[in-house]
Amino acid sequence: MKRHAIEDSPTPRIRDGTPEAGADRRFADDVRAGLGGDEKSLPCVYLYDARGSLLFERITLLPEYYLTRAEYEIIGERADEIARMAGDPVRVVELGSGSAAKAVTLLRALAKANRSVTYFPVDVCDDVLRKSVVGLEEDVPEVEVRPIRARYREGLASLPGVGQVLLFWLGSSIGNLDRNQAASFLCDVRDRLSSGDRMLIGIDLRKDTKTLEAAYNDSAGITAEFNLNLLRRINRELRADFELERFEHVACWNPADGRIEMYLESRSQQTVRIGALGMTVNLAPGERIHTENSYKYMPNEIEALADRAGVEIEEQWFDSGGLFSLHSLRVGGSSAHR
Repeated sequence: MKRHAIEDSPTPRIRDGTPEAGADRRFADDVRAGLGGDEKSLPCVYLYDARGSLLFERITLLPEYYLTRAEYEIIGERADEIARMAGDPVRVVELGSGSAAKAVTLLRALAKANRSVTYFPVDVCDDVLRKSVVGLEEDVPEVEVRPIRARYREGLASLPGVGQVLLFWLGSSIGNLDRNQAASFLCDVRDRLSSGDRMLIGIDLRKDTKTLEAAYNDSAGITAEFNLNLLRRINRELRADFELERFEHVACWNPADGRIEMYLESRSQQTVRIGALGMTVNLAPGERIHTENSYKYMPNEIEALADRAGVEIEEQWFDSGGLFSLHSLRVGGSSAHR
């Protein structure tokens, strides 16, 4: 496997001569905006620094977290079928690739089907990308790997090369967007692809409240540690003084909106200083910082999503427990050509 340097989407940097000056400007701006108002929130993308990504990998192994097991089951059973649908050559793009563990099974199937494959893992964490490249060199040496450190849209915009695109967006990451945002994002992706390109998207299904809440509030406390790590990151990169023990992880099901909501709840009255931003944040007892949503879908909602995005549901697969779904969405002839 040919190894390439990580292609880095250009991002402005904070420059103030301190060790924390490496935090990107977007992170600083989003923290300022998210914690400066009455309804406090932080974008979930910032949960995935190097430590957060490792914690999430641990979450995927927890007994309560059914999503990963269900998706692995589907991929294991359908990888050869998916590979037969792909073109040759094929550019495999994975959004939010993480360790690329799920992609390995699909990449092997593509190589077995004699496809010429270039794999573009797209992730915001440089550390995670480098480690995944090392692992892929051993697991699928016949696949060329070209990692891109960027957010989703920037990663797609910088995609080089020729060949049909097979885009992976696994792990129910689409659930982090509300339903309007999800349709808009898929439209955006569709417009960057060509006729015949495909998106392979994992979508979590609606189910009973107990199962859903347990998946985001595990008994081992790993999800809580993952959520609290966001405050640790702000402390490190923006010179804040959050005391983690003064916050509690909260995950709850919102049936009206069909989503799990995650928060960091203040245990007491407190004032937090964020040195790099020159700001203070006042928090009342019980006040929450919203950190993540995870939307769940009914089958008719998935159909409506595909219709709004202007893509065809070519195939859909479910795990044996009916907990999770994987969909092949095909771009039609009216889509833009890059």
